[in-house]
Amino acid sequence: MASSSPATSVSPLKKVLGVLGPFFGLLLVVLIFTTMLGLKDVADQMGKDNLHGWSGWARAARASGFDGFQAFVSVANIKTVLAQTVIVSIGALGMTMIIVSGGIDLSVGSVVALTSVLGALLLNQGYSAGMVILLTVLAGGLAGLTNGALIAGLRLMPFIVTLGMMGVARGLAKWFAGNQTVNYPIESTLSGLMKMEDLDHLFPLPHGVWVAAGLAVILALVMRQTVFGRYIFAIGSNEATARLCGIRVPLQKVLIYALAGLFFGCAGLMQLTRLTQGDPSGALGLELDMIAAVVIGGASLNGGSGSVLGSMVGAFIMQTLRNGSSLMNWPTCTQEIIIGIVIILAVGLDRLRQARARAG
Repeated sequence: MASSSPATSVSPLKKVLGVLGPFFGLLLVVLIFTTMLGLKDVADQMGKDNLHGWSGWARAARASGFDGFQAFVSVANIKTVLAQTVIVSIGALGMTMIIVSGGIDLSVGSVVALTSVLGALLLNQGYSAGMVILLTVLAGGLAGLTNGALIAGLRLMPFIVTLGMMGVARGLAKWFAGNQTVNYPIESTLSGLMKMEDLDHLFPLPHGVWVAAGLAVILALVMRQTVFGRYIFAIGSNEATARLCGIRVPLQKVLIYALAGLFFGCAGLMQLTRLTQGDPSGALGLELDMIAAVVIGGASLNGGSGSVLGSMVGAFIMQTLRNGSSLMNWPTCTQEIIIGIVIILAVGLDRLRQARARAG
């Protein structure tokens, strides 16, 4: 959902289109994969029965059980996609604040890996589940606070600072883990956060899905109903004007990155519970999925616009792409190519929106 800063006048039609845009994108992705999976099922049936031509195609269509299509639209698969979206969606919440404020964070994947390793180590040390949750999330917040302090205090480019933090966090994760995965007691109560139960019915959903939904509601209220939220949009729209209006931009940037870091720490916690281990080499490139989710959701990389709902839908689109590609039996390299193209298209769409906005 593309939404502008409070100071910008947006027509009602553009607001509606901004809200519905990401949903149209999701619908398009679903339609593409349902069509392709249906055609694949028919083609497989033709090969199995050695059929040829249009008549063979018609016979195969009648005989096919459309297993791939049914698997894609099944309740079990929808539930699985929702669970798999949790990590990206929670991280995308933090990325939304950063991008709307005109910044960027390339260190997210490394911070997620670091916090997952720290969580596993703490569990092995006998810390309670509540203390592990608190310390893991705070570790992400500390990484974000460091980024924000360097960006605001030294007036460094977010790209450079977070690129450096990417290496630092990844190195610390490998150091703490001894360059190996860190397993933790499977009987820990944290293991139930992402546990899938009763795949024949949509409910109950994994607890992590509800955590992501709850955090999204809270952040949406913060960004829309609080002074801090308005400051985020104002800084992203025009930082110089925000300074002239009396906004303490450096302080706000530190708060934005620190709060985003808490979301990244929470994403690391979900990564830990999903894998049931801390992996210092995991979450590679995760920041690209999060950035793509935010941009697909209507945010501008120039800052000043974006929404929580759009970012959540964008995260779901990214995971649907991966899920559909897997059901098509495409190799991992093909999936990565598709995701890369989607990221380029998302950025291109952002540029087109900006050009049209300037022309209008």
